[in-house]
Amino acid sequence: MEGTIFPNRPVPPIRKKPSKPNPPLKFSSATLPPPPPQSPPSVPLDSLIQHLHHLSSSSSSSSSSSPLHIAAASTAAKRANSEKPTSVFDGKDDKGSVSNDGSFEFLSKRGELIFNSIVGYPLNSLNEFFDNSQHELLGIDLVTVLKALDVSGYRERALLLFEWLAVNSSFENGKLDKEVIQLMVRILGKESRHSIASKLLDLIPLEEYSLDVRAYTSILHAYSKAGKYEKSISLFEKVKEMGLSPTLVTYNVMLDVYGKMGRSWDRILGLLDEMRSRGLEFDEFTCSTVISACGREGLLNEAKEFFVGLKLEGYVPGTVTYNSLLQVFGKAGVYSEALSILKEMEDNNCPPDSVTYNEVVGAYVRAGFYEEGAALIDTMSSKGLMPNAVTYTTLIDAYGRAGKVNKALRLFNKMKESGCAPNVCTYNAVLGMLGKKGRSEEMMKILCDMKSSGCSPNRITWNTMLTMCGNKGLDKYVNQVFREMKSCGFEPDRDTFNTLISAYGRCGSGVDATKMFEDMMKTGFTPCVTTYNAFLNALARRGDWKAAESVILDMQNKGFKPSETSYSLMLNCYAKGGNLKGIRKIEKEIYAGHIFPSWMLLRTLILVNFKCRALQGMERAFQELQKHGYKPDLVIFNSMLSICAKNSMYDRANEMLHLILESGMQPNLVTYNNLMDMYARARKCWKAEEILKGILKSGGTPDLVSYNTVIKGFCRQGLMQEAMRMLYEMTNRGIQPCIFTYNTFVSGYAGQGMFTEIDEVIKHMFQHNCKPNELTYKIVVDGYCKARKYKEAMDFLSKIKERDDSFNDESVKRLTFHVREILES
Repeated sequence: MEGTIFPNRPVPPIRKKPSKPNPPLKFSSATLPPPPPQSPPSVPLDSLIQHLHHLSSSSSSSSSSSPLHIAAASTAAKRANSEKPTSVFDGKDDKGSVSNDGSFEFLSKRGELIFNSIVGYPLNSLNEFFDNSQHELLGIDLVTVLKALDVSGYRERALLLFEWLAVNSSFENGKLDKEVIQLMVRILGKESRHSIASKLLDLIPLEEYSLDVRAYTSILHAYSKAGKYEKSISLFEKVKEMGLSPTLVTYNVMLDVYGKMGRSWDRILGLLDEMRSRGLEFDEFTCSTVISACGREGLLNEAKEFFVGLKLEGYVPGTVTYNSLLQVFGKAGVYSEALSILKEMEDNNCPPDSVTYNEVVGAYVRAGFYEEGAALIDTMSSKGLMPNAVTYTTLIDAYGRAGKVNKALRLFNKMKESGCAPNVCTYNAVLGMLGKKGRSEEMMKILCDMKSSGCSPNRITWNTMLTMCGNKGLDKYVNQVFREMKSCGFEPDRDTFNTLISAYGRCGSGVDATKMFEDMMKTGFTPCVTTYNAFLNALARRGDWKAAESVILDMQNKGFKPSETSYSLMLNCYAKGGNLKGIRKIEKEIYAGHIFPSWMLLRTLILVNFKCRALQGMERAFQELQKHGYKPDLVIFNSMLSICAKNSMYDRANEMLHLILESGMQPNLVTYNNLMDMYARARKCWKAEEILKGILKSGGTPDLVSYNTVIKGFCRQGLMQEAMRMLYEMTNRGIQPCIFTYNTFVSGYAGQGMFTEIDEVIKHMFQHNCKPNELTYKIVVDGYCKARKYKEAMDFLSKIKERDDSFNDESVKRLTFHVREILES
């Protein structure tokens, strides 16, 4: 389409008269195609849950460990020695040597006996063993025992021993010395057990131990991973006060802390200056961490300025740094910038890797360019880079979120055909999207495929099943999934409890959601911001803003800082409850800078104002989004276009459409539906139909909203035969009319005084199990009253109960009173 797409003002319809059908189309069941046959019933949820239970049980039994004893430890020790460290702090790890007979040369005889006992006892009996063997444990070198447990792969047992020592460190001659702490910090770091590490370290007065900087760095990392940012900052300052010199890795950890805290850009810049003053040169981790921090805050300009500044200082960015910059612009949906970064990499002979292309794929799909993202798979192959599970999973998940489930499944099959084995994340993504659509039979096939490929379900798989059951009326299945999950050995973690709270909330079972919160506390998990957000999510669905305000207040009283998700959910709760004052209250805090104006929050403000039909609120939020340099997504543009259409703001709507195209986005079906609505309101129904034809010609699939919009345009102008023609086309394509469709026809016929045709419509509604509602009857009586046929209006009302004895008596009374009011006016 060229030129101005919208008119400056409504104009009469183009007098284009299509050939009229012969005979005239009539609204009767005989002339309309029957509804499509119902799809066969899907697999019951019970069968799906049992299948997952069987698969999980099989996995855990096949992976059970062999009997534990010291002679068998050499294989595990060799395996552990060959493994690369998973923590940034484990570049060098002191490993003990293993003799030919499988024993550890650094263990004393007594230490060997203790080791044998620890690996031989069941995990749930170890604390009792430690209590009973207290004297023996305190009489040996426990560092060597812990080291032996680490090297042989029994790190869970090492953790239990350390926990026992931490709790009982007040014993006389206690063995919790700095060597033990430093060793366990490294073990916990290797195992990524940061939450447990932070809890145990809270029990230890660290200031009483002269730990080395490497150990402190690991502790800082553990606190950071556990979300204890203030604790990390406090400990970092103490480390410097003790005279220890933080290493480059230490500073990198602290940069990550400030990045995750948010609203810390000035502190990050200060830390970078401190690093320069100490003569520390930035590495890839430094640069990528700072750039990632910008990405979390939506600081696109700052990320670019930092990157340019690095190059001016002589720093040559590597692949990791480029990948971080790609992620920043990719997550913001600025795919054009992502492509320019990729080109710069190639021009500077910096070889892109699979992560690079995965980020570009992510940038494409976040901007709605799914096909372009999928095309990169071939580009990667041509450059000798094989797409990996992350590449495919990113695209599959994107197709699923966009509702393109069949395309996602085709890509999943292509992935397997290409020889790329799906991992558990891929399977979880496929199960999640099928679960949202209720396609349980296909979910069963996916679980079978997991089994045949040897991919074991994990806790996230079970959490996905819990999420699927979190809909109205399915609360009994939430209980069943939770029981089965635990019986398979998957003990719930905090994420599971958060999922349960959210699932019960969506089911409408507030009592069960509260019970899950209490069980979570009893199990030893402390609530986090995500937990409170799960409650807010449930309340937002109901619009219970008073209860939601209490949740926010409880968060703050307990020292939790509401996140941007918390405020976003609170705004949605106000919108659902129709509380515009509540929206304005948070809005004011955001615009004043008291709440960080993130992309998510400004986007939410646009959408909640749209729900409340608050045009000025939408315009202000949209301007703020642009002022902060954020990129609107297609949902934002479509909402702005829709509100402009409803308010006859044709120039502004035209501007929105051009902004969509200038941003490199492709209009989707919602965009086109809004365009059709615009033309229908502007009395240009033929132009609305032209857009509908364009969708079909381009291979798109119009939906019920598309056809209802065009039908509405024709009915408003009294072109009932054209409206009937659209109805025929719609039903021939397998789309059945809804209550809105019928009411539109009733309104159109009422405007023309065609009451016989209205009777046909109402008969058709009953025949197709779509009973008229109060609005349907009100439209009819208003039509009679407009034609001054008051007696006919009253006769019509008197026969409603004859047609439908279940129709509400109060509604009949209201309609009767409505007619009498018109008569008396």
